[in-house]
Amino acid sequence: MIRQQEQQAAWEKLEKLAAEAERLADEQLRHRDYIAERNQWKVIRAFQKHQVSDFHFAGSTGYGYNDRGREVLDEVYADVFGAEAALVRPHFVSGTHTIGTALFGVLRPGDELLYITGKPYDTLHKVIGKPGDGKGSLQDWGVGYNEVPLLEDGGLDWERIEASIHERTKVVGIQRSRGYSWRSSFTVGQIGEMVRKVKAIKPDVLVFVDNCYGEFTELLEPTEVGVDLMAGSLIKNPGGGLAETGGYIAGTAKAVEAAAYRLTAPGIGGEVGAMLGTLRSIYQGLFLAPHLVGQAVKGSILAAALFEKLGFETNPRWDAPRTDLIQAVRFGSPEHLVAFVQGIQQAAAVDAHVVPEPWDMPGYEHPVIMAAGTFIQGGSLELSADAPIREPYIAYMQGGLTYAHAKYGVLTALHKMVGSGLL
Repeated sequence: MIRQQEQQAAWEKLEKLAAEAERLADEQLRHRDYIAERNQWKVIRAFQKHQVSDFHFAGSTGYGYNDRGREVLDEVYADVFGAEAALVRPHFVSGTHTIGTALFGVLRPGDELLYITGKPYDTLHKVIGKPGDGKGSLQDWGVGYNEVPLLEDGGLDWERIEASIHERTKVVGIQRSRGYSWRSSFTVGQIGEMVRKVKAIKPDVLVFVDNCYGEFTELLEPTEVGVDLMAGSLIKNPGGGLAETGGYIAGTAKAVEAAAYRLTAPGIGGEVGAMLGTLRSIYQGLFLAPHLVGQAVKGSILAAALFEKLGFETNPRWDAPRTDLIQAVRFGSPEHLVAFVQGIQQAAAVDAHVVPEPWDMPGYEHPVIMAAGTFIQGGSLELSADAPIREPYIAYMQGGLTYAHAKYGVLTALHKMVGSGLL
């Protein structure tokens, strides 16, 4: 009985701290509502422009020839993202698959891919691969690779970038989100400036953006500021928590067509592909996405404000500009990190009874602990948290289909840390 009273007292104290954090971040939270509202209007207008009707939700089978739902979905996505064309398919199994398809679509043996934002996200390392690795990676197929590390302050090293771009440089890669790093994510405005500078050096280079976690967090998307090609996952932001699988590629018509030929086969491209009953959830998920992304970002702002009050270092800080879902918290010890991630799992509606432990997850270079009590397996727009078990023991929290769930998750994680004697 005494133990229960102590736990209840600890919870009430954390709730008071959360209320203080909300008052501190009130202006930022209201700004997120404004961005969600404007993006919601943009999506609705795209639906209206392309006259979306319920017959577009019918699934196709076999080859999927003349699937108007699929064709109009591509047009709606292109319009929402300010792109010439888009390819939206449930056949993409992950964000990494979608990114890989885009890159393989536009790169040829002898070309070079240059990442100017440092080392990309862990799962892309195997896509890039090594020469002669026998796994069908980009370098195995004779595509060169180079990267320019970021400066110590997280900025771009333009002197090295200019020196690294040459006649073989076909694609310049940009990772918008921080990934498993402490750097700040890049805003759309910063990406637009990258495009201008890169094309001033080599006008015919293609600029590619990994847009995962970034959709609808700002008023513009990368393809609206000159990016030639971008890719993302439907079980992240644009799927709105309803899309069960899939990804999208958007950009210039020529680049998207090249990616479509890689997804299916040359000469076939995006003209086929049975949608198998997925269209309604993909359309409706896109409709809901601006609001739900806003809810998730508000949850990240609260988390930053609350952890900062408790003395932890966060990135971004609660009052910093936001360009993706991800909230990083530096814990400094594996015990704090594991307790936090396990606490996020305890707050889930699905699999709250499961206790996550670090494991060797496919595609990652270090053991990873992942809280993923989600309705869609791996759905990162839903409340989740993960981290590689490596110094300085940073947890990456993202998602929350409702602000209330995100808030509950943060409080539950903190409560577990208190119960473990870590706070």
